[in-house]
Amino acid sequence: MIQYRIDFRSMPWTSSTHGIRQKVYRTNGRQLRLVEYSRAMPQHWCEKGHVGYMLEGKMEIEFGDKTQTYSAGDGIYLPSGPQHKHMAKILTDTVTAVFVEDL
Repeated sequence: MIQYRIDFRSMPWTSSTHGIRQKVYRTNGRQLRLVEYSRAMPQHWCEKGHVGYMLEGKMEIEFGDKTQTYSAGDGIYLPSGPQHKHMAKILTDTVTAVFVEDL
């Protein structure tokens, strides 16, 4: 298991979508994202795979006919591909998570 020690505090926030801001660190073909979602984020569908860890807040993710709720301390695995298309919804004022993705 690879461990990363990243000082996200010294990195600037970027924002690509209303209600989402993130800090991105790239290394060795992987990307680590510290992501902060707010209630202003529109519900959105995503097909990209994620492995992540919830740091704070509560998020609901719908996988077709199944809904999973994630809270602070939970690990997240979201498979990729249209057969695993999922919709994210924020249940608290903000949600913070860390994701590790292959580039």
